[in-house]
Amino acid sequence: MVRGSLLLTRATETRLYCRTTNHEPRIIIDEPDNNPFPEPVEIEITDSLDLHAFSPKDVKAVTIAYLAEARAKGFAIVRIIHGKGLGVQREIVRSVLRETDFVKGFTSGEGLGGEGATVVNFKD
Repeated sequence: MVRGSLLLTRATETRLYCRTTNHEPRIIIDEPDNNPFPEPVEIEITDSLDLHAFSPKDVKAVTIAYLAEARAKGFAIVRIIHGKGLGVQREIVRSVLRETDFVKGFTSGEGLGGEGATVVNFKD
């Protein structure tokens, strides 16, 4: 696996695991397996994550895993693109951010996606 990537996969019928760059599995969601695409998805960790590619039910787990990996990779600021819509995914993302101890703060993506994105600052 490429350093700085995150592997998301449904490894069992009830748990979604992520394998980080050190290959240690972590359970990030625990629910019945009804994923029609059981193959792993590897994403490169950059300073931006577009959640449009993920199922709404996976947004929280993907956001949690992404934040940890982005911080480990050394980013001080990242952008999470959740879309404008009704604001459901935006609120899921911002709820995760409020609960994450290494997040210093976050704002709407002024000039970087407006209300369809959230810019996150990590603590030093």
